[in-house]
Amino acid sequence: MGTVTLGVSIAVPEPHGSLLQQRRAGFGDPAAQGIPTHVTLLPPTEVASADLPAFRRHLARVAMAGRPFPMRLEGTGTFRPLSPVVYVKLAEGIAECAELQERVRSGPVRRELQFPYHPHVTVAHGIAEEAMDRAYEELAEYAASWTASGFALYEQGADGQWRKLRDYPFGEALAAPGVPAQACPVDAPAHSVRP
Repeated sequence: MGTVTLGVSIAVPEPHGSLLQQRRAGFGDPAAQGIPTHVTLLPPTEVASADLPAFRRHLARVAMAGRPFPMRLEGTGTFRPLSPVVYVKLAEGIAECAELQERVRSGPVRRELQFPYHPHVTVAHGIAEEAMDRAYEELAEYAASWTASGFALYEQGADGQWRKLRDYPFGEALAAPGVPAQACPVDAPAHSVRP
């Protein structure tokens, strides 16, 4: 039946997402335009197409149990020399992201991590050392904050581009006054639900 490459992440909202994506491209990272700015919950994972419906149901359950939480980016870090990555650090929301990624990976799609989970926003990956040094220095004072109200499921196309399949708002974010959260649509198409 074939496989698909999936990822689950919390999008960095506008205007921060576009700004960091442009900066990443400016540092010479060729992957910048194909990867929306995000905090990873499930890294790129090959999944049997037949398992996708069950995984979507699992993500809907995880989202319904979740609640919005504050996230704040501040300063830069790097995984060098272990991995050629420079990132913007998550200063708030770390524990919530760690718990969320465990729940995402506890369903029908299981994924062992190569390294311990460390939520971050990549701004340079696998490029020249000088360019990574520049990313580290130029974004050292960067800061942004927002409220995470859900996460999204993405698929990587044959062209290497990541495309959103569906948004999964947290239960509390969906509930309108007087409407129980359980009655809200947790698996609506991405175009009808905004993150």
